[in-house]
Amino acid sequence: MRLRTRIKFCGMTRAGDVALAAELGVDMIGLVFAHGSSRRLDVGSARRLRTTVAPLLSVVALFRNNSAEEVREVIRQVRPTLLQFHGEEADGFCAGFDMPYLKAIPMGGLSPDAAAQACRQFPGASGFLFDSHSAGGSGGSGQTFDWSRLPVEIDRPYLLAGGIGPGNVSAAIRAAHPWGVDVSSGIEAVPGIKDAEKMRRFAEEVWRCPASICR
Repeated sequence: MRLRTRIKFCGMTRAGDVALAAELGVDMIGLVFAHGSSRRLDVGSARRLRTTVAPLLSVVALFRNNSAEEVREVIRQVRPTLLQFHGEEADGFCAGFDMPYLKAIPMGGLSPDAAAQACRQFPGASGFLFDSHSAGGSGGSGQTFDWSRLPVEIDRPYLLAGGIGPGNVSAAIRAAHPWGVDVSSGIEAVPGIKDAEKMRRFAEEVWRCPASICR
């Protein structure tokens, strides 16, 4: 039985939001490099933001069908802790950077068996992120999916994403028992600009969740 559920605040763009995440005891922050995302950072901005990150706060670099050269440049300049892939990348590509990675599984329309099969295609993944978008789409939509459609047996840590916010994160944890929860639009004023009160409420709701339901 785990003692708590981990928290990832994704789509961070401002040093003040990063500082507050650290104060709230958040485990991970996500920096987005996916083309077309309203939360996308260029490498220079991400490098400067990285210098403000408190020790022990993990930095996750998020990609969606970026080139290998782009990924390597982010690794070189930003020094992320972990990579996260949201596109049609194959396991060989994701594992080719000698860094641990999470693979997002698009749950839009997937059955539990199909989701399990999708996970098996990524033996090199350190964990998974189950999001509400459909294949070919992007995360950060603010939409949930039916949490009962998660695979019954998942052999690695996984995060739950998609439409989670202060008002439903406790229900999400109770329904899906995730290793962690990932939030972006649920704690924002506008895309990329976080709302301090929503950030606080989200963290408080996770900490309030009884340890006995986090298995």
